[in-house]
Amino acid sequence: MDWQSLFNMQRQLDFYIEKQHGLEDEPLFEKKVMALLVEVGELANETRCFKFWSLKPPSERSVIAEEYVDGIHFILSLGLEIGVENVNLEGQNSTENLTTLFHDVFEAIHHFKLTKQIDTYEQLFSTYLTLGNKLGFLANDIQEAYLKKNKINFERQEQGY
Repeated sequence: MDWQSLFNMQRQLDFYIEKQHGLEDEPLFEKKVMALLVEVGELANETRCFKFWSLKPPSERSVIAEEYVDGIHFILSLGLEIGVENVNLEGQNSTENLTTLFHDVFEAIHHFKLTKQIDTYEQLFSTYLTLGNKLGFLANDIQEAYLKKNKINFERQEQGY
């Protein structure tokens, strides 16, 4: 996966958003962490993996992919916040169930928030990629969905989202 190009795209989107909203001098780390937590929750909701009381199936793969890359956007943005501009990471195959993997992601986000260190950032990113693997997303799926959503995010900003 060419993460560097996605980091570059994310940097451009972040710059555009910050300029558009007059946030160039605002500390955004805490807000980006909150946004990531919300996006991961939205992803879990679309997978319905924890909804033992419901017979309704998960959302369509395209919906889950879009929610998943929303998380990638914020993970990349948080990396830029601490000076990371590229990674060489892959998700692992896991025998854990989706609910457990979501818990792992939430815990990794919290740990990263507390430390703001590169090693905990890489652990968060790797854990999220492992979740993606469990959801059936390959590197090219992630990249394709990211490119599509990045374009939508720019369009939304231009339309006053």
